Amino acid sequence: MGKGKEPRISKPGAVTLRAVAERVGLAPGTVSAVLNDAPSARSIPEHTRLRIQAAAQELNYRPNFFARSLRKKRTYTIGLIVEEIGDAYGSMIVSGVEAYLRQHNYFFLTVIHRHDLSMLLEYSQLLVERGVEGFITVDTSLQEPPSLPTVSVAGHRELKGVTNIVLDQETGARLALEHLVSQGHRQIAFMKGQPYSSDSEERWQAVCRTARQLDLAMDPDLIVRLEVDDPSPQLGYPYAKQLLARKKPFTALFAYNDISAIGAIRAFHEAGLRVPDDISVVGFDDIREAAYHSPSLTTVHQPLRKMGEIAAQTVLERIESGTEDYPHRIAVEPVFVVRESTAKARVQG
Repeated sequence: MGKGKEPRISKPGAVTLRAVAERVGLAPGTVSAVLNDAPSARSIPEHTRLRIQAAAQELNYRPNFFARSLRKKRTYTIGLIVEEIGDAYGSMIVSGVEAYLRQHNYFFLTVIHRHDLSMLLEYSQLLVERGVEGFITVDTSLQEPPSLPTVSVAGHRELKGVTNIVLDQETGARLALEHLVSQGHRQIAFMKGQPYSSDSEERWQAVCRTARQLDLAMDPDLIVRLEVDDPSPQLGYPYAKQLLARKKPFTALFAYNDISAIGAIRAFHEAGLRVPDDISVVGFDDIREAAYHSPSLTTVHQPLRKMGEIAAQTVLERIESGTEDYPHRIAVEPVFVVRESTAKARVQG
C-alpha cells in the first residue's frame, strides 16, 4: 500500500482570513465583511456569502478576537453581577447566560456581591473600567440607574436603563395554594424569603392576596421569615424546627424556595413526621435537586435557564441596536409541578 499524504487538521486560530479568501478566490476584504457580519456584507450575493461561510467552516477558521475588538473598538464582554456563585437558583440562570453568550461570541466577567451594597457599587465600577458593554444582574436590587444597558433577572425596581425579567409571582402563588387547598389543607405554614432577596416582598404579597381570595386564614404563629444567607438546605432546617416548637398544628408548608423546603423536610423527618403523609411540602423554583430529592418536591417551576438565555439575548439586542427604545419588563409564566411531597390532608382528630 503506497504512502499518501496525511490529512491536515487545522488548529483553532491557525487559519488566516487570507487563507479563506484564497480558497474561495475572492478578495480578503470581501471575506472579512461576510465573516465579521459587517454592514457592507448585505450587498454581497447570498450564494457568495454561503460559499465563504462554508469555506471558513471547512478550514476551521476562527476570527481573531483581539483584532476584531481593536478594529471595532469593542470588547464583546458582558458584566455578570450575582449574589452567590454556587447556589442552585443562580447557577441555572448563569448556565443559560453562558450558553447564549458563547453562541454569539461574547465573553462575560462575573462578580459576587453577597447583598453588600458597597461591594455592589465597587464591583460595578470595576466592570465598567474593564470595558464591559452591558450588565446582567441576578437576584440583585440595584440602587441607582446603571451607566450601561442592563438586564436584571428577578429585578423589581423600575430604573432607567434596566430591563427587568420577572416571574409572574401572582400566578405562582395561586397555583401552589390552590393545589394545597384542593388537597384539603387549611392549616398551612409559610416560610417568607429573606429581606434582601429581590423576589421576597413581591412573592409574599402575592401569597397574602391569594390566601385572601381563597378565604384561607394565615396564622402568625405558622409564619417564619428566613434571615440567613445560606445556599444549602440548611437554610430551611432551623426555621422548620421553630414552627414545630410552637406546637401549632399544620398539615402543609409553603416554603419560599426549594432549598428551604428540602431543609424543612429533613427537620420534619427528624421529628418523626412523614412527608407527605403527615405534612405536605411545596417549594418554589424547581432547581435540579427538586426532582431527585426523596420525596421528590412539588414546586412552582421557574424556567431559570431560559430566563438566563432571555437576559443574554435582551442585553445583546440592546447593545447591538444602540437605541434607547427597550423593553422595561419581560414577564415569564411559571408552571406548577406536582411530585411526591404533597398529598391529601389527614383528618385532624
